[in-house]
Amino acid sequence: MKSGLTWLFVPGSRPERFAKAVAAGADVVVVDLEDAVPPEGKAAARENLRAAWPIGPDVVVRINAHNSPEFDADLVLCRDLGPAAVMLPKTESAQDVQAVADGTGCPVLGLVETARGFVNLGEICTAPGLARLVFGSIDLALDLGTTADAALDASRSDLVRWSAACGLPAPLDGVTPSIDDVAAIDRDARRAKAWGFGGKLCIHPAQLAVVRDAMRPSAEEVAWARRVIEADEQAQGAAVSLDGAMIDRPVVERARRLLQAAE
Repeated sequence: MKSGLTWLFVPGSRPERFAKAVAAGADVVVVDLEDAVPPEGKAAARENLRAAWPIGPDVVVRINAHNSPEFDADLVLCRDLGPAAVMLPKTESAQDVQAVADGTGCPVLGLVETARGFVNLGEICTAPGLARLVFGSIDLALDLGTTADAALDASRSDLVRWSAACGLPAPLDGVTPSIDDVAAIDRDARRAKAWGFGGKLCIHPAQLAVVRDAMRPSAEEVAWARRVIEADEQAQGAAVSLDGAMIDRPVVERARRLLQAAE
């Protein structure tokens, strides 16, 4: 499935917003059947999505958790529709991932948002069908009983480290609750980029441009990367320095990745 920096949620209970979400310019649209839909509206949300399908390219469906009474019906829907991926909340084990992969035939995005899920990251990352990890920061803070955002930094590191170790794409960062607080959205997106996340969940179209500008390589980073590649090519394998710093293989590879991201 397509990757990208911005992943925009749209409630499954608001079918009039489906087309608007697709047209908003997000890299990926996530139709939410879980938190955004009240219990009494779950069945209607599934029917909304079925009636509107296909709503556009690169559409993901966030289903209800494995222990939810809605889980089986959500699997049937996704098996019938075939979205780009299925996002599984409260991912806590390899069995959770495999149940979704087997039940839908779709790639699985494991939304890890509980202490148990983080303890089991090793087995989750090796589960057949897992395509990527996603950070459920708000739910994790609730599960841990913390209001200090810095207390979640170890979990951010865990997601990035396990993703790299298991050959997965860089994980997706969680949402910023503030819709119109540009400073907060920008701060969260820049932190996600610094920690090594490859994209961020968004809850409103107004967040998209802020997240994209914060997470994509800056003009300064692109200029640096081009200078590194040029210096490395001119050196033809010999040791070389740039701005007083040694250019070795990891530096060159970082420059190449920055240029690829910029493209």
